[in-house]
Amino acid sequence: MATTQLYHDAAAGNQKTWTFSAWIKKSNLGSNAYLFSQGSSGTNFIGIYFGTNDEFKVYNEVSSSQTLYFITNRLLRDTSAWYHIVVQCDTTQATEADRFKIWINGSQETSFSTAAYPAQNSDTNMNAATRERIGVYHPGGSSPNHYWNGYMSHIALVDGSVVAPTVFGETDSTSGIWKFKQPTGVTWGTNGFHLKFENSGNLGLDSSGNSNTFSLSGNGRQALDTPSNVYATWNPLSRSTGNVYSNGNTTVAYSNNYQKNANATLTFNNGKWYAEFKRGGAANLHIGIVGNTFLEDGRIVTDTSSNHTYNMRGHTGCVTLISNSSDQDIYVDGSDSGTNVDFYSAAGDIVMVAFDSATKKIWFGKNGTWSGSGNPATGANASLTYSGTATSDFTFGTDTENGSSCSANFGSGYFGTTAISSAGSNGNGSLFEYDVPSGYYALNTKNINTYG
Repeated sequence: MATTQLYHDAAAGNQKTWTFSAWIKKSNLGSNAYLFSQGSSGTNFIGIYFGTNDEFKVYNEVSSSQTLYFITNRLLRDTSAWYHIVVQCDTTQATEADRFKIWINGSQETSFSTAAYPAQNSDTNMNAATRERIGVYHPGGSSPNHYWNGYMSHIALVDGSVVAPTVFGETDSTSGIWKFKQPTGVTWGTNGFHLKFENSGNLGLDSSGNSNTFSLSGNGRQALDTPSNVYATWNPLSRSTGNVYSNGNTTVAYSNNYQKNANATLTFNNGKWYAEFKRGGAANLHIGIVGNTFLEDGRIVTDTSSNHTYNMRGHTGCVTLISNSSDQDIYVDGSDSGTNVDFYSAAGDIVMVAFDSATKKIWFGKNGTWSGSGNPATGANASLTYSGTATSDFTFGTDTENGSSCSANFGSGYFGTTAISSAGSNGNGSLFEYDVPSGYYALNTKNINTYG
């Protein structure tokens, strides 16, 4: 969400008893990131947020005194999945442990590095007659800070009631995974709201029936990535340090001289997959497919060196297109294959990649035209057929260097903050700039479950 926030001026409500629920997918790691803040000043506010170690926190301050403070020992660092957060508060309870609870993905958190319970019958800053803000720390009189960078869905507040997590989510009977559930039968109270983000023209629309609609400030936009269908993004936990990720991890850049790799968050072992990549900057940009011998069976391997130890071009398990003004070669398992493509990719160009997991054929194209009269739909004229070391866990990858960047469109319909100019066909619900070859799909969990 970058510098985006949603805000609404609350009326006086129940400051003792309330429930906050949010479905979120993280993009930034290692920094303060606020889901919600409300208050009259920096000394009278409540904050629901992630800390610099990716721990989850809830903090309430009244007249410069801490009255409620919880920090989980659990760290939430998975940028490929959605989390469901529920915070329950009822200070009227006689038993201290009943006054405040945190739930993540349907399970109550019981391990805290800090657990300061509110006093019985004390007021919090939630539901005070002050401005509520989503996606930023910004109580009255303070400067906006600690913006949320990631995805949000179904943000809800219940004013005056403690509501169970099972109202907002449930366990899938087949997979055992906690999944979204449409809330019903909720008494929302004065300040209660339910923001679904379904209306692209009015993202802050309240669906609770209370008409507590939020105003939008900044460049936030609707995403196809939801708790029910998770799209691939660049993975900030992949091999290389020093990369800068932005736009919900759909853009990656590296400013120094050596090439650094980024991989997508989702992998596949079957099916046919398509994605688009826009090059930014004048330096070289590598695009391709990586597999298990590069990913090292899914383990996170961090490159802390200053050289290019973990770039696609010089490593086994990769098919890498090197496209610049003097070289349009395809490298396989770290060596030049002797196979070229018939285009040069400059800044602003959109490179298309199609990969057939069964035949290991890969096609490269640019700005709507496949190299060498290739046709992924028929299997004709592939740019290369891979027969190297990687055998499973394939995904898309890129290398960047010297200020170059790569904005991936895995089907969301955006390159960074720029929407595609005109959607092609065969997207199967996903949005790409160019026509998706028949039989090929966007890399998301729904398609992996069906075709992968």
